[in-house]
Amino acid sequence: MKIKQVDPNKPKVALLLTGGGARAAYQVGVLKALAHSMPRTAPLPFRVINGTSAGAINSAALACYASCAHLAVRKLESVWKNFSTSMVYKSDFLSVFGHITRNILTSFQSEHINHPPASLLNNRPLRKLLNEILDLHRIERNLHHNYLEALSITASSYTTGDSVAFYQSNTRLPWQRAKREGRATRINVEHLMASSAIPMVFPSVNIYNHYFGDGSIHQLSPLSPSIHLGAEKIFIIGVEQPKELHPVGYSAHYPGLSSVAGHLLDSVFTDTMQSDLERLERINRTLGLLPARDKHQELKRIETCVINPSQNFNAIAAQYYDDMPWAIKVLLRIIGVKKHSQSSLTSYLLFEKRYTQHLIQIGYEDGMKKLPEIRKFLELD
Repeated sequence: MKIKQVDPNKPKVALLLTGGGARAAYQVGVLKALAHSMPRTAPLPFRVINGTSAGAINSAALACYASCAHLAVRKLESVWKNFSTSMVYKSDFLSVFGHITRNILTSFQSEHINHPPASLLNNRPLRKLLNEILDLHRIERNLHHNYLEALSITASSYTTGDSVAFYQSNTRLPWQRAKREGRATRINVEHLMASSAIPMVFPSVNIYNHYFGDGSIHQLSPLSPSIHLGAEKIFIIGVEQPKELHPVGYSAHYPGLSSVAGHLLDSVFTDTMQSDLERLERINRTLGLLPARDKHQELKRIETCVINPSQNFNAIAAQYYDDMPWAIKVLLRIIGVKKHSQSSLTSYLLFEKRYTQHLIQIGYEDGMKKLPEIRKFLELD
């Protein structure tokens, strides 16, 4: 295979895919719009790929096919367009409520017994799916042939409380900062399972004798891995929702358990990104005021381009609520989530193809609207 020649004068661009459960289907649509604007044999235009939670799975899939953007996106889309809940977590009645019962019973056992990780749902089918569809050995090949410089998967350590970026690269050294670090490793399915383990919903994962969960928890600086891995530009596909406007005369309701749980997930997946972008912009402004001779060697200007959904996924999820397996609807009703509840839980857990296809289409339309801006940012014109 021919070694890819990298233009040394072109800024190094990172792709950052955030978390959000089933909402991550939106990312596929945006990438589809970008791929359609590129030559059919062109590689991905990203030297570094970073992912968190469901975005970590999308990131790993892209890294496997970094040599061809069209193929990478097509492989990703084929999975998301044909999703069913049973491919991600066990959703039949006996499995759902048997799993919950076992968790309750083991909680009464001796503290000296090594209990299995507690969770609301059993996501063992996801591990099986990832092992079947991802050829992670291809990542090393793409690194060797210079189609990629680094892949980073962020997970949160329940043991230390740190945000850990597991990364695979041939050039970068590990880093350590307050409450966050980068660890060089060979990415495998366990890293993806850990990063996508939504708190309380899916079980934590044991890696190197530490338990890890969703990478969005404790992630105080989601831009950090991209910067440490050498990015000079970061293209971010998020899942932050447009603010919902209430009609005149709207009266707020007392938030139930389901609303609070959904609110917490929204905070975990979106809040830190906005604050980190604001902090980055302040650093950029400060660097712009300094004379070239006085600029700090450890700081550099980082450009960002962010795309978020133009539509509210909670309302869309309500349209497909009845597509969910019966047992999951029963479970959600027990905790107060109904078809038109204010909770956003449904939008995270609805891994059904009509919903994910709808999100892909929204992502594609949003990507096409912003395509000139995206291509200019990536310097593809």
